[in-house]
Amino acid sequence: SLRRLENEILKELLGSQITLGELDNPVKVSINQFFGIEINNFAVTVAQTALWIAELKMKRETEAIVHKNLELFPLKTYPNIIQANALKIDWASIFTISNEQLVMSNDDDENSITHCSLLIPNYIVSNPPFVGASMMNQAQKSDAVSIFGKIKLSNSIDYVGSWYHKAAKLIQGTNIRAAFVSTNSITQGEQVTPLWQKIFDEYGMQIIFGRRTFKWDSESFQKAAIHCVVIGIADKSVAFDKKIFDGEKIYSAKNINPYLVDAPTIFIESRAKHIQPFVPRMTNGSQATDGGNLILSADEAKKILQREPSLEKFIFACFSGKDFLYGKPRYCFWLENATPDEIRRSKELYRRVSAVRDFRLASSAVQTRKFAETPHLFIANRQPTTNYLFIPQVSSERRRYIPMGFLSPENICLDPNFIVPSAQIYEFGIITSSIHMSWMRAVAGRLKSDYRYSGSVVYNNFAWIEANKDQKSLIEASAAEILSVRAKYPRATLADLYDELTMPPDLRQAHRKNDLAVARAYGFEEILSDEAKIVAELMKRYESLTNE
Repeated sequence: SLRRLENEILKELLGSQITLGELDNPVKVSINQFFGIEINNFAVTVAQTALWIAELKMKRETEAIVHKNLELFPLKTYPNIIQANALKIDWASIFTISNEQLVMSNDDDENSITHCSLLIPNYIVSNPPFVGASMMNQAQKSDAVSIFGKIKLSNSIDYVGSWYHKAAKLIQGTNIRAAFVSTNSITQGEQVTPLWQKIFDEYGMQIIFGRRTFKWDSESFQKAAIHCVVIGIADKSVAFDKKIFDGEKIYSAKNINPYLVDAPTIFIESRAKHIQPFVPRMTNGSQATDGGNLILSADEAKKILQREPSLEKFIFACFSGKDFLYGKPRYCFWLENATPDEIRRSKELYRRVSAVRDFRLASSAVQTRKFAETPHLFIANRQPTTNYLFIPQVSSERRRYIPMGFLSPENICLDPNFIVPSAQIYEFGIITSSIHMSWMRAVAGRLKSDYRYSGSVVYNNFAWIEANKDQKSLIEASAAEILSVRAKYPRATLADLYDELTMPPDLRQAHRKNDLAVARAYGFEEILSDEAKIVAELMKRYESLTNE
């Protein structure tokens, strides 16, 4: 591609004139300027051969432009592309950093997926292996530890993050730029802080452009769509016109933060409590850790009650996120009020409680073994005694709104889903609004491509407005209308109602009314249709709150 561009320049310089006599070789771009690192030996050979073929082909095109035969070099192997692990080798050892050099690297994971990388003059470009933090093998984890050190949450950083740290360390204090095609999760959730804070603060980097999340469909990924970003970095001492690419749109930016938003550089960390003390507390659901002995399917619950009808008072409906979205609860033994004699008299209860005890005793976790002393109880009972707001942890990226709603206390919320025990209709209106959804999409983690809500990262860092009486009344009315419209469709699940293809028009309209009411309270009415601007404003408020 660079040689083709050079040929276009030669056309402009020479026009249609025929060049006679002696002519210095006009070609300035050479494969001698390309350097590479590739872990797979076969890919090294492919890269060397492909470069030679490209060089030969482009020289033929140049000859047609200058109307002169150029001396062709003999086929030979260039030592500039080497076989090595890019995270273990010192990049500076294979080339000399200068404005005249063009460096190419190519790294491959153990599954032999080719990941090409390039360094162009003063520019490092790479597409490292796409391996999530939880999917890294022992060798990859060892590579990452050697790069990051044993910092807080280092085990949450995707494998791609190691390339950012290597590049930042190499190019600090120079005018070299670097860019990597990456898994989009490095701009989301809890790994943002451990990955980017050192890059910004210690290495002194800035983000000079960002290509927001896009789907990369490739046969190499077994037809799975990989969600990627492309991020360019450089030393913060160098001036750049920063750009954000979002689909077909291109935005100029004053500052690009690690969430790829034109907003202050902030690091949103996990918090046990909300950043504003007046906001209702959010917590996880109750945790069984029971080896499957306290949780029942609907069929299991039915058969148990046929055998022992007296156990009905101990069987409660319980909900995971999927159960809640599809309106199909499972059931559980909720034995908070069960007496020892009731457990002993029931063969079913005694067998299951005994199995829970054995399961917990076999655990490698000291705390879990401790709960073997109370095998009839969940290890964490966070169930409210009044109606509460249920928020599923995982929800499809195809939904504009995360479906959430109120449950009564006899319906058990299961961890890792979330509850707001004291939430009223006003809090529901704020959390279900597009203002909160915009924030969630910007800072939440992902499970594959689905939203992964977090109380400690998303909710506890979201800046709430202190609404006046009139603003609060409007939000309460619009939020109540959402619940009222839902009730008109008793046979539809929340998954049905919030599918973008099947969402009823009146429910969509009710949400729009609520969005507008919340936006007016925030002063966001004029930017309600621009999610990036909403997130930027919320990040400014977050920065102000943390400074306070």
